[in-house]
Amino acid sequence: MQKILILISFLLLSNLYIQAQKPTTPSSSEIYESIRKLNFLGSVLYVAAHPDDENTRLIAYMSNHLKARTAYLSLTRGDGGQNLIGTEIRELLGVIRTQELLAARRIDGGEQLFTRANDFGYSKHPDETLEIWNKDQVLSDVVLAIRKFKPDIIVNRFDHRTPGSTHGHHTSSAMLSMEAFDLANDNSAFPAQLSQTSKWQPKRLFFNTSWWFYGSQENFDKADKSNMVSFDIGTYYPLKGLSNNEIAAIASSQHLSQGFGRLSQRGTQNEYIEFLKGDPLEDNENIFAGIDTSWNRLKGGHDVGVILNKIENNFNFKNPSEHIPQLLEAYKLLDKIEDTQWKSHKINELKSVIEMCLGLYLESSADTNWATQNEIINLNIEVLNRSDLTITLISIENSNGVIISKNISLEKNIKYEFKEIIKIEGDAQPTAPYWLIKKGALGMYRVDKSNLIGKPETPRSYQINFNLLINKVPFTFTKSIIQRFSKPEKGEIYRPFEIIPEVSAKITEKVIVFENDKQRDIKVVIKAGRNNLEGFVEVCHPNNWSVYPKNQKISIKNKNEDQTLIFTVIPPKIQSEGTISPIVHVDEKNYSKELIEIDYEHIPFQSVLLPSESKIVRLDLKKKGENIGYIQGAGDVVPESLQQIGYNVRIILPEEINTETLSRFDAIVVGIRAYNTLDNLKFKQHLLFDFVANGGNMIVQYNTSHRLNVDELAPYDLKLSRDRVTDENSEVRFLNPNHEILNSPNKITQKDFEGWTQERGLYFPDEWSEEFTPILSMNDKGESPKDGSLLVAKHGKGFYMYTSLSFFREFPEGVSGAYRLFANMLSIGKENLKVEK
Repeated sequence: MQKILILISFLLLSNLYIQAQKPTTPSSSEIYESIRKLNFLGSVLYVAAHPDDENTRLIAYMSNHLKARTAYLSLTRGDGGQNLIGTEIRELLGVIRTQELLAARRIDGGEQLFTRANDFGYSKHPDETLEIWNKDQVLSDVVLAIRKFKPDIIVNRFDHRTPGSTHGHHTSSAMLSMEAFDLANDNSAFPAQLSQTSKWQPKRLFFNTSWWFYGSQENFDKADKSNMVSFDIGTYYPLKGLSNNEIAAIASSQHLSQGFGRLSQRGTQNEYIEFLKGDPLEDNENIFAGIDTSWNRLKGGHDVGVILNKIENNFNFKNPSEHIPQLLEAYKLLDKIEDTQWKSHKINELKSVIEMCLGLYLESSADTNWATQNEIINLNIEVLNRSDLTITLISIENSNGVIISKNISLEKNIKYEFKEIIKIEGDAQPTAPYWLIKKGALGMYRVDKSNLIGKPETPRSYQINFNLLINKVPFTFTKSIIQRFSKPEKGEIYRPFEIIPEVSAKITEKVIVFENDKQRDIKVVIKAGRNNLEGFVEVCHPNNWSVYPKNQKISIKNKNEDQTLIFTVIPPKIQSEGTISPIVHVDEKNYSKELIEIDYEHIPFQSVLLPSESKIVRLDLKKKGENIGYIQGAGDVVPESLQQIGYNVRIILPEEINTETLSRFDAIVVGIRAYNTLDNLKFKQHLLFDFVANGGNMIVQYNTSHRLNVDELAPYDLKLSRDRVTDENSEVRFLNPNHEILNSPNKITQKDFEGWTQERGLYFPDEWSEEFTPILSMNDKGESPKDGSLLVAKHGKGFYMYTSLSFFREFPEGVSGAYRLFANMLSIGKENLKVEK
């Protein structure tokens, strides 16, 4: 029986993973757990820097075992990370990682909060981090999160006392949390916030320590733990059929873009938190000591607690609706309580419990997931009462304020469907991620509306209010409009309902590289957000570039259809770079945004609006060789970038690697983290090394030593480290200035290292055999030189090269020097091949 329970629970959670958009249908066990959570009035705020920093074991424990209201405050959305599941980076990666956090919280039971801090990339010290972030603004956001969420307990993921020993973002998150702990209760600190919330003093602040912070398990075992509290986060939940650490592993596995898919864990496992600030603990066991977490915490809450605790102790698993009369009585009592800290949250929880006990199904599905200003949308509204209670649907109210009277008695298990329409206002704003609407700074998002700061998503503008009478008690349940449809190969699909512009435009290539002064055609794709779209398009460009024709007409009959236009771009005679952007003119309005779709199974479908622009680069570039084989690892656009400069690039799968296939290429390029993500690539190493020995070139881009799936990364000894150079403007020194790779066919100079973005490189080798020649040396301020960013070794007739330079970041930004250097790497040793200009 226990195995069956585990299987059922796992399947439920797996379904949540696969259909992140689909509304849940709670079981009696889940309703019972919600009632238990309703009866606990304590809260915990977990604080760290990035998506995937959070300890899901502790969040799941606080939420599911202690029943505390638990939230994770991630200071950033993770824009600066890598992407192992696709090619999205920067802002788009931040959107993905935001949704991965929300998916994790749906599993571990927590809530999700943010600040305006932007993940600008790896930082080695909090001084740098806080300077780039704008410390006062981020601190303000942390204080705001505390004042709004009002936690009793705060837990920091990182140690505030060890600056420079780990990621600067990590330490900064702890430092800001320490400072905000006191400021949140200070009226003079960020007083403008007090118009939308009130001051708050958390009871205690902890640091979520572990053996990792002590260097080894042995050191941690010896450490003084008198100031620590420990939990067995492996506790088993019979009603879920899962252990806490199993739930945590499933939650953590939502961070797929960061390669966090992992095996579930179970069994006893201790977690530790160290007391830092606030009211001291007496018994070092109950972190809520001295805090009344019962209904007595609220003035007038005692009677509510008597009712709800009785329901908890006598819960009817076979017929939860039996408790509706008592739940309604508790609801009426709670509604009279004056307390504002807990009242609104507990009323929402209680309404949710009532809805679940009734088996209510309320849905409003649009016939499209996109709408534009002034558009009329058809809705299919579904109402279903699966209980024996008397429920009357009084009316339905839409976001326009239109009330549609119904006065229908909802019979048990009879589905009521209504066809309605809703008109989108003429001034309706797009529902794109609010933090991307206005261009921010390197370290900060720009959010003009203060009421949005901290929210995980843009609030949905279009909702339906279902006004019901349940046993003569009025209720309003609000549901966001969605689109529900099906596909034969995927089944039922849910998508958010979004407001988009009436037209969007994109240039198909984000970076367009001209290796000479020959003109090139570009494609501009116009997407209609409504029917019968008429207008014209022009392409803005730098003064020393030319684009023709000047403009072109568009005429698109149907919504969601595309029209592709061809423009010709003529580069200047000399090296130059800039941006081009399409502008669509429709009815005296101008549109210059691109509509980007993000569609992965583990997160809801996302619609993102970003400025539509592409970088154009006229290079002074020479190269040798033509045919490149590319072995893809984690997501990058390096193959497309090499095609931009005239190479023929073919993607090769590991199973396709053989002597005959390799013989067709002048060089093989291995994508970022390929030896971390491709398990079977290690079996092809001898063939790749033979290819080099026979005269081919092989370029391997960065990997990490963690989860490295190969014993022999190179034909000679090579050891990876965690060394990186995060300052993209750091000095680059030429260790071997006469080496071919710096001189042929392009003369590499210091100018080629100008304009780099985010970093120089990461995970440099720190040990290598004498066969390797280091080419470049660089380092961050105050650190020792790092010489492993580009290593070249002659192997037989060809060359093996290992590079940790961030070409995967520089190519999408059109960094000309990165292209010139990579062309030299591909050309090395090809003296017998013609130089192409």
